[in-house]
Amino acid sequence: MKHIPLSWLQLIEHKSRLAIAIAGIAFADLLIFVQLGFQDALYDSAIVPHQNLKADLVVINPQFQSLILAKSFQRDRLYQTLGFNGVKSVNSLYIATGQWRNPTTRLDRPILVWGIDPTQTTFTFPEVQQKLANIKFLNRVLFDRAGRPEYGDIDKDYREKGSFEVEVNSKLLTVEGTFANGASFATDGNVITSDSTFLNLFPDRRGSNIDVGLIVLQHGANHKSIQQEIAAAMPDLRVLTINEFAAVEKNYWESRGAVGFIFTLGVIVGFIVGIVIVYQILYTEVSDRLPEYATLKAMGYADRYLFTIVLQEALILSILGFLPGMVASIGLYQIAQLATLLPIVMKVNRAIFVLILTILMCVGSGSIAMRKLQSADPADLF
Repeated sequence: MKHIPLSWLQLIEHKSRLAIAIAGIAFADLLIFVQLGFQDALYDSAIVPHQNLKADLVVINPQFQSLILAKSFQRDRLYQTLGFNGVKSVNSLYIATGQWRNPTTRLDRPILVWGIDPTQTTFTFPEVQQKLANIKFLNRVLFDRAGRPEYGDIDKDYREKGSFEVEVNSKLLTVEGTFANGASFATDGNVITSDSTFLNLFPDRRGSNIDVGLIVLQHGANHKSIQQEIAAAMPDLRVLTINEFAAVEKNYWESRGAVGFIFTLGVIVGFIVGIVIVYQILYTEVSDRLPEYATLKAMGYADRYLFTIVLQEALILSILGFLPGMVASIGLYQIAQLATLLPIVMKVNRAIFVLILTILMCVGSGSIAMRKLQSADPADLF
């Protein structure tokens, strides 16, 4: 007959108490998973366009903070980078917020407008690359079908009717295709158009002033070395890798304070809830079994042995509570993704982090509950 650990026998003796403990830990883990999931999804959604840029290096104005707070610089400065060894080509990008009019409700809603050179590859989105020829003509756009539904059922209309007219900044444009980027901190939706159409939509903008400069390097070129050379020669501009450019956007939203604080507070609340639940269960368990523990102490068992039993119970509870909490979180993520259109998915590193928090939560609760054992005297108990 296999030896069953005493800690496990004690837990399963009161099945209802065990079920309550597992449910409580699972609920605490669910709170933590939800907070971390939404936080990561919001930050990840903000950098989707950055990560889909076709470039090795990015040039921006030092005052550039976010896509919604882009600062332009002279396009000629970008062209000067062609003089550096290893630079293959450059490309310009314009960014601004326009007013999209819902074709059905006629209500205006802000939308991020991207102006690109339709003769070059700016984004790696497959649909955008396939439709570049369609936006070469003036007043043609590609619509972000993964944006908020408040813009209208544009994707359905396009699939059913083909090209059709919409209004941006009170000017008629023709939707020539769709792509999937999604809503983010910066915007609820996006449209991509040619640089000529962009300047037509925003007449106060000058074509010589761009918001982002894209640099493609030759195959085998030393990215870090060329980045340092260009940065040294152009101290009035920032030269970044794609990941560094994405980090600028992410850092901007993280520095906004309120969002990060709210999510962090949610994680702390979930952690405290878990500690309280596990402590109550383990404290009750220890209190109910004080005579048994006192007998073991009278027989010569050290406090360390008794502490080990309680800690084992805490570890078992952490695993049993974590698993249903993670499964429930995955289901909730899927529901939230459909409702918010945010890229909220379970990540391995997040699951590991929450598992570690759960173990710490349970072990911490067990350590507090063990103080009852420390002060127990067999003579007093009998």
